[in-house]
Amino acid sequence: MAKVETIKKQVPVKTRRPPVGASPGTLIADPAARRSELRLTLMSPDRFETIENASIDDLNTHCDNWPVIWLDCTGLANIPLIEEIGRTFSLHPLALEDVVNTGQRPKVDFFENHAFIVVRMIDDVTAHRYEQIAVFFGENFVVTFQEREGDPFDPVRKRIESSVPNRLRSRGADYLAYALIDAIVDSYFPPIETAADMVDDIEDQMLHTQHKHQMRKLHELRRDANVLKGVLWPMRDALATLIRNDVPYVKAETKVFLNDTLDHSLRLIELVETQREMLTGLIEMHLSLSQARTNEVIGYLTIVSGVFMPLTFLVGVWGMNFDPDSSPWNMPELKAYYGYPAALLFMAVVAISLVAFFKWRKWL
Repeated sequence: MAKVETIKKQVPVKTRRPPVGASPGTLIADPAARRSELRLTLMSPDRFETIENASIDDLNTHCDNWPVIWLDCTGLANIPLIEEIGRTFSLHPLALEDVVNTGQRPKVDFFENHAFIVVRMIDDVTAHRYEQIAVFFGENFVVTFQEREGDPFDPVRKRIESSVPNRLRSRGADYLAYALIDAIVDSYFPPIETAADMVDDIEDQMLHTQHKHQMRKLHELRRDANVLKGVLWPMRDALATLIRNDVPYVKAETKVFLNDTLDHSLRLIELVETQREMLTGLIEMHLSLSQARTNEVIGYLTIVSGVFMPLTFLVGVWGMNFDPDSSPWNMPELKAYYGYPAALLFMAVVAISLVAFFKWRKWL
């Protein structure tokens, strides 16, 4: 790829947290949080129903009539709504505090009747912006909280809406939670593979021609790889913890599928580690090539200086103010008839001799 796209600088996101000394479980919305909207998906083995822009009343009406429900809350500005959702599903207040305080490390916590999982997804590839997604699930419900619109859950929604019976509508809430987490993990593959292609393209460019922008791009890619490493390692630990649990609302057959997601996270970590090693090697290679190029230029300049130094000396000597009439030692050759061409010829012989000497010593 001849042209490397410019990646915008990531702007750090400041998360609003409860004041020091506040009661545990205090919920304070970030001023920049998006407006909260609910999407309610109701499922049974043979049918489903989706309610856009749902309300708490819709939730209370249908909550007890379906085997599995999925409530998706997009936007974290409406604290009373989040608190009401917590009361409806008996969600732990400390977990709800982690929901509104975005920027949490990926993790999993287990409570009496539900599990709480924090994962992060790439929200904007070009801006390198990550988004926190909080997932609660229990015996018959899944609740997800997102910071803003846009998620990798469309394949899951299409499977739910499929007319063909499938595992998502028949296996329970833990399997639905697995499917959502698996979609988030798999969403990392395209940007990581794109970054790998960019690394290969830069490597091919460097083997032909070096440019200053290549070093900048390599540093940006390595920074991105470091950020990915910081996200994927705790996500792997959270998945391993979820698999090792013995809570009743995570079935053994679901753990088999979660183990596959864990394998995907390990594969992602391997890809990122490989990219980091390649980027480190390319940065070192770029520095070595730049140093070699600098040494080559300095060598040529030194040779040119070595050729012109004796010539400059001769010109300086012959250019002095002499008076041949006052003394026979006062540069008598200045009045020689062929003095000028003889001087040029002598300087040419000196220059050619120096060049021949440099070639003999293999400095050229």
